[in-house]
Amino acid sequence: MIDSLIERIKNDKENWNKFQHFFVEREIPSKYILLGEGEIATNIFFIKKGCLRMWFNKDGKDITLQFFFEDQSVASIESFESRNPSLFTIESIEPTSLVSISKENFDLLLHTYPELKNMFQRIIFQRFRNYAKLFLSRIKDTPQERYKDLIENYPEIIKRVPQHYIASYLGITPISLSRIRNRKR
Repeated sequence: MIDSLIERIKNDKENWNKFQHFFVEREIPSKYILLGEGEIATNIFFIKKGCLRMWFNKDGKDITLQFFFEDQSVASIESFESRNPSLFTIESIEPTSLVSISKENFDLLLHTYPELKNMFQRIIFQRFRNYAKLFLSRIKDTPQERYKDLIENYPEIIKRVPQHYIASYLGITPISLSRIRNRKR
């Protein structure tokens, strides 16, 4: 996604020189915190390669809300838009290559290229659909059903994410996840 965004702006020769410095490429190691819970989100991140997770702390336990992979954008949207403290931490799970854009520069890009608003609106709606699905799953599905859904619909998570983060995402302990996985064999 970031490549198509950059390509779109590169094709606008008049603005490329003005905007190219907006896109800050970074390489980060695993377990690197891009945004801490309680901080104000000042950047949106676009993953070129790697994996990030969004999580929050509940009574000393981290609860994973979502995983992000290549070609996805990540921000604590609520904090990014409202300038309120983030409810989440965003952390790398594996070494990650990403591009970041500051809030001010992102707003300027959206103002200059209004058609980009539709693209980001679709991304935000998709994210809220994911949250609603996760919320309903936690209410109505058993841990076994949640794990089965993960295997069937999100195999990338099973392949690349450590088991203790998957357990946290499913709302169960790593021991419970191990039992569920052993029953599947």
